[in-house]
Amino acid sequence: MTNDALRDRLGYAFRRPELLRRALTHRSFGADHNERLEFLGDAVLNCAIASILYRRFAAIPEGELSRVRASLVNAETLARLGASLDLGSAIRFGEGEHRSGGATRPSILAEALEAVFGAVFVDAGFDIASGVIESVYAAELANLDPAALSKDPKTRLQEWLQARKLAVPEYIVMATTGEAHAQTFTVDCRIPALSIVASGTGASRRAAEQVAATAAYAMAVARAGIASHD
Repeated sequence: MTNDALRDRLGYAFRRPELLRRALTHRSFGADHNERLEFLGDAVLNCAIASILYRRFAAIPEGELSRVRASLVNAETLARLGASLDLGSAIRFGEGEHRSGGATRPSILAEALEAVFGAVFVDAGFDIASGVIESVYAAELANLDPAALSKDPKTRLQEWLQARKLAVPEYIVMATTGEAHAQTFTVDCRIPALSIVASGTGASRRAAEQVAATAAYAMAVARAGIASHD
């Protein structure tokens, strides 16, 4: 994907295109990489999401807002959003990192997306950066259920199943790839009673299980909705 295509997806045209280029440069490519922009983008993202939640959910107390924010800015969510933007195809890597699958590594996608947010902030300030973040997070925010998101995905899925007297899900590691210091785990979440198998990937087994649980929960709720209309 070209940087022009990414700018279209972000809905923002950089006045200083070199900032976007730097945000999409992994440290394996060269010295002018994205880690400083990632550091800045992390802070901008946290502030922007906090502001959005504060405006949208006036009745929710601070503790729950903090938990919801954490669920939105964690590495798993960032990696998923980065993949949806096809960031991996735009990141510049050194040859070794490219060959080892850096373009699909969740941690790299998450860091690059934070760097992009940091680049927008440097280019145009907080208000514009916050608008870009809100646009990228549009689907996440539209489906936001603060009561559910205050729990981690595995807990939410387990409680949903138990409330319907269904057995708890099984989590099975299907694959482990990458070097020991940068592994990616693939886990299946299986709910035999509903014939559901959902996969998730992450930089740890726990992270992959949480991603798989999120997908399985969405499938379970969708099937319950269909069944209720039969």
